[in-house]
Amino acid sequence: MAVALVSVDAASHNHLDQLTSWHANWSGLRVAVLGLGVTGFAAADTLAELGADVLVLASPGPDERFDLLGVLGVPFVQADLREVPAELAAQMPEVIIVSPGFHPDHPLLQWAAENHVPVWGDIELAWRLRDKVGAAAEWMLVTGTNGKTTTVQLAATMLAAHGSRVAPCGNIGVPVLDAIRDPAGWDVLVVELSSYQLHHLPRSGPGALAPWASLCLNVADDHLDWHGTAAAYRAAKAKVYLNTAVACVYNTADAATLTMVQEADVQDGARAIGFGLGVPGPSELGIVDGILCDRAFLEDRFERALELTTVPHLVAAGLGAPHVIMDVLAASALARSYGVEPATIHTALETFHLDAHRIETVAIGDGVEWVDDSKATNPHAADASLAAYESVVWLVGGLLKGVDIGQLVQKHVGRLRGAIIIGVDRLAVREAFARHAPDLTVFEIDADDTEQVMTRAVRLAAELARAGDTVLLAPAAASMDQFESYADRGRLFNQAVHDLLGR
Repeated sequence: MAVALVSVDAASHNHLDQLTSWHANWSGLRVAVLGLGVTGFAAADTLAELGADVLVLASPGPDERFDLLGVLGVPFVQADLREVPAELAAQMPEVIIVSPGFHPDHPLLQWAAENHVPVWGDIELAWRLRDKVGAAAEWMLVTGTNGKTTTVQLAATMLAAHGSRVAPCGNIGVPVLDAIRDPAGWDVLVVELSSYQLHHLPRSGPGALAPWASLCLNVADDHLDWHGTAAAYRAAKAKVYLNTAVACVYNTADAATLTMVQEADVQDGARAIGFGLGVPGPSELGIVDGILCDRAFLEDRFERALELTTVPHLVAAGLGAPHVIMDVLAASALARSYGVEPATIHTALETFHLDAHRIETVAIGDGVEWVDDSKATNPHAADASLAAYESVVWLVGGLLKGVDIGQLVQKHVGRLRGAIIIGVDRLAVREAFARHAPDLTVFEIDADDTEQVMTRAVRLAAELARAGDTVLLAPAAASMDQFESYADRGRLFNQAVHDLLGR
């Protein structure tokens, strides 16, 4: 459909620059919201509450959120969004709020660029509205290829133990727009950000974030189908550090994160704080003789280090995998930047538990440990999971998102007893094993019935496994090819294991 180009005028842009508070005049602002997922609905709901003139554009599908829009009085268009709906040009929005799933080259975003319509993500909108309830909360931003959710939860637990009113939110599942509207109010928001959300953040101007602290845990190729190139993906991740006020936390074992900090425009006085599994240098957190130490936030310059906890304590709490210890150190750096005492961090860790489907031991039978790490949705995450075990029967595969799995297979072939391939991208995985592990026993599950995939995979894994082995579900791929989510994939694995063992 051909749509006329009608540019938004300069006066409208000037008006948008004034919208930096919940208490500004949002009434009558023409806004188009793209997508009706969790973030899209939160944006529409928020803007309707503010009195904006909202139009929601979403793909057709059964969704109770459409019914809720009717209750809110928000008009919507269900259409094939690969073309620009006529209703969008008819409204001629002053700003578009885009949901994270829309690729940068999406036709609607191209239309916005051609018509000079500003595009905001839900995070920028939330930042502009953050003062609804009392004084605006401080924000701590967390991103990375892997470990984001666990680190956000850890940091929030530490801050709560400190007595702060804290909300973990963002890509963790709770929209930031819902958090800033909570009538209880917060002292700190610990915000998990995906590369999609970071892509849409402005570098400067009235909508630019200025967080208390920021963190990129690690960077490895992922979501290349969305960003187009590895460079674009890394550039999006690097935005997390922009305008940071107090602490830019980076991974000493991942040089890319340090480079991001060094190249970022931050506020005067912001410090670079490293974390890693080695002995920490000045301004770093690390490990000395099994003790997690802080050498960054020392009140007394004569202090050599502050003890946070020990590796044996973390092992006893189920947090002993190396990549989880990294998350603990990273979260501790965020908490310490806010003044949380080491003893408080130690206490908080004693009661912390990982979410389901994150290196979760499902069962142990006949000397074989069955582990669900369905959350390992890319090779970087699966790498960390595989490294935690000595002898593995590996359940691998799914939707690879344009990423090559060959290096992962090559790196870990020495610890593999065998492998079970699942998922739509089986050919690429099979070819990786043929190149790098031609003598390994590899089975392939081609079942179209999702309910049977894990049943068959678990039975084959049981045939391969020996006492002392770990059967590890760490797919290194997304789940949406055959399952509703990584959680659904993990649930079916759990069920199949328990059925096999008669529990």
